Amino acid sequence: MRQGAGHSERGAALLVALLTVAMVATLAAAGLWQQWRAAEVEAAERQRAQASWVLSGALDWARLILREDGVSSGSVDHLGEPWAVPLREARLATFLAANRDADISGSSAERSFLSGEIVDLQSRLNVSNLVEGGRVSLAGTRAFVRLFELLGLPTGQVEALAQQLLRASQASRQALPADGSPVPLLPQEVAQLVWLGLPPASVKAIAPYVTVLPARTPINLNTAPAPVIYAAVDGIGLADAQRLVAQRSASHLRTVADATPLLGPEARTGDGVASVGSRFFEVRGQLRLDQQVVVERSLVQRDIQRVQTLRRERVSAVAAPGS
Repeated sequence: MRQGAGHSERGAALLVALLTVAMVATLAAAGLWQQWRAAEVEAAERQRAQASWVLSGALDWARLILREDGVSSGSVDHLGEPWAVPLREARLATFLAANRDADISGSSAERSFLSGEIVDLQSRLNVSNLVEGGRVSLAGTRAFVRLFELLGLPTGQVEALAQQLLRASQASRQALPADGSPVPLLPQEVAQLVWLGLPPASVKAIAPYVTVLPARTPINLNTAPAPVIYAAVDGIGLADAQRLVAQRSASHLRTVADATPLLGPEARTGDGVASVGSRFFEVRGQLRLDQQVVVERSLVQRDIQRVQTLRRERVSAVAAPGS
C-alpha cells in the first residue's frame, strides 16, 4: 500500500511540475508576443510618421514648382513645362545627397523610394459645370452628352446627374426639405458620383475624362485629350480635336485664338468654354518604405503666386508587392 501511495505522490508531483512548466512557457510566450507586437506597432507608427513627413515635403516641392511656373509663364500652361514631367520612382537618398553634412548611411532614406506627378485637372470636363446660377447649365449638359455619346453611354444619365447635382448644391446652402425627402451629398471626387445615382459602370468609363472641382472651369486646350476637347467645344468633330492635340505637341497654344485654324471657324471656344491656362491641379505622391507603400493625393489651387492646398487625402497604405 505504501509503495503504491509513493508512486501516486511522485506522479502527482510530476504532473504539477509539467503544468507549472507549461504555464511558465505560456506566460513567457505571451510576454514575448506582446513585446514583439509593441515593437511592430511602434515601427509601423514610425514609418507612418516618416511617410507623412516625406509626402508633405513632396507636396510643398510640387507647390513651389507650380508657383514658379505661374510667375514665369503667366497664364499659359502646357505639357512641355517642368510641372508636367512625372517623377519616376527614385531612392530618397538621392534627394539628400546634395547635403554633404547629412550622414544617410544605414538610414531609412536608403530604403525609401519616392515617385509622383502633377496632373492638370482642367484637362478634364468639370462636373460642377453642369450647374450655373441655381439651374442646370445647358452648355455644360451638352458637353457631357457629347462625351457620353462618344463613350457609348446612355445620354439620359446626364440629365439625371445634373438634376441631382442641382438638388445637392441647393441643399448645401439651405436647410433640409420640410418633407424629409433624402438629399444627395455633394461629391468631391469622381468616384462619389454614384451618390447622385450615376451607375458605377458609367463612373468608371468617364473617370479618365472628368473631374469634380469647387468652381466652374474651362478646359485647357494645351493639356486636354482629344475626347475632352471634342466634348467641350461645340462645332467641331473628333478629328479636329485630334489634329489640335497632334499639333500642340510641336508648338503649344499661346492664346485660345491660336486654336481656330486647327479646330475650324465653327468652333465655339468662347464664353468660358476653353482656355490655355489652368488653376486647379492634383498632386499625387507615392512613398515606398521597406514593405509599405503609401499613396497620397492633394487638390491644389494656383492663383499666380499663391498656391494653396484645398484637400489632401491618403488614398492607400498597403504592403509592397512580393512582401
